[in-house]
Amino acid sequence: MRSLRALLILLLLLVAGAGIAAFWWLNQPLPLASDSVEVSIELGTPPREIAQQWVQAGVQASPTFLYEWFRWSGQARKIRAGSYEIGRGVTPIALLNKMVRGDETLAVVRLIDGWTFRQFRAELAKADSLKPTTAQMSDGQVMAALGAPAGQSPEGRFHPDTYAYSKGASDLAVLRRAYRAMQTRLEAAWQERAPDTPLQSADDALVLASIVEKETGVGADRGKVAGVFVNRLRIGMPLQTDPTVIYGLGTAFDGNLRKRDLLADTPYNTYTRTGLPPTPIAMPGKAALLAAVHPDVTKALYFVSRGDGSSEFSETLGDHNRAVNQFQRKK
Repeated sequence: MRSLRALLILLLLLVAGAGIAAFWWLNQPLPLASDSVEVSIELGTPPREIAQQWVQAGVQASPTFLYEWFRWSGQARKIRAGSYEIGRGVTPIALLNKMVRGDETLAVVRLIDGWTFRQFRAELAKADSLKPTTAQMSDGQVMAALGAPAGQSPEGRFHPDTYAYSKGASDLAVLRRAYRAMQTRLEAAWQERAPDTPLQSADDALVLASIVEKETGVGADRGKVAGVFVNRLRIGMPLQTDPTVIYGLGTAFDGNLRKRDLLADTPYNTYTRTGLPPTPIAMPGKAALLAAVHPDVTKALYFVSRGDGSSEFSETLGDHNRAVNQFQRKK
């Protein structure tokens, strides 16, 4: 009887010791092979494999111990897919809590107002840890993958902004968010349009906004630049804006816009054709969208750069020519 009691006491001591050891281990910082360790967990990854991923990435601990902790906690099935990063000082408890909360490590990509879709795609291609799902797709295939209407040009259809994403996410996910954001912004802007606007549709507003974006060097001029173009549209006067001609030249543009370029008729040459070009020429920001649908009221039909980013506006051709001589030809 005494021997049985002694055996039970020994077993209880062993269990208590194991419990104390486990408690101590769970509250100790995990040793790492480097200052930080990153792991990307795919949806549906088993907890045992997640533990192995952390060890393979640089957590210097037993994968069995990690897995048993995940399982014993009762939260193993609550671990969320995503990209995670830990540094020195993180305990097994903190590691599990991080994954259960979905406290991911995010990267960002910034899309600039006035960029073309070609520039947008180039930025996505070099973005940190962004999966290049669309790398081999044509522009048309990208738009089809986003569910865009057949034949819709991608130009101007994405809202310039800073987008955060989980490391290892698809570039298509960022494209989809930017595409939907522009749809939302465009619809909201169109609802605020001036009642006497000559624009016939939200798409017209997007095209004009892209031109305003490229023609404006100072934010304070944006509404007046839009007002000049709206005035020209009303009277059937060509928009005569260089950025559309440059866009039409595409990769053939070498940085020098020549007289022959202004005379060569293309769908984007607003010197030879009246009205708006067939598509936007860049990604307009929110301010340019609002300026396009609600421009400043002005009698100006012309403007020229002063050389400091701002523009000089004129109501007559004579005044405009004098402004060109003053600010461009320095006469």
